[in-house]
Amino acid sequence: MKRRTALTTTGVLAVAVVLSGGGLALASGDDGGDPGETETPISGSALAEASDAALAHTGEGTVTATEVGDEESYYEVEVTLNDGSQVDVQLDEQFQVVDAAPDSSTDD
Repeated sequence: MKRRTALTTTGVLAVAVVLSGGGLALASGDDGGDPGETETPISGSALAEASDAALAHTGEGTVTATEVGDEESYYEVEVTLNDGSQVDVQLDEQFQVVDAAPDSSTDD
C-alpha cells in the first residue's frame, strides 16, 4: 500500500509541476505590444535634453523611462509625478513638447 501511495503522490507532484510551468509560460508571455517592436531608450546628450524638456513641461517629478523613435513622436519621456501618477511627454526632434498625456499602459 505504501508503494501505491508513493507512486500516486509522485504522479500528482509531476502533474502539478507541469501545470505550474505552463502557467508561468503564459504569465511571462506577450505583453500585448507589436511582435517586432523594440523600445530603444534615449541616450547621450539627447537624454539630458529630453529629460529637461519633459520635466520643465510637467513642473515636477522624476524621469522613469525614455524611448527614441516612439510611434507617437520622435522622443517619449515617462515622468512619474510626486503623487505617483505617470505622464508620457511626447517631444519632437528639437525637444519641443508635442503632446503630454497620462500614461495609460497596463504594465504596472
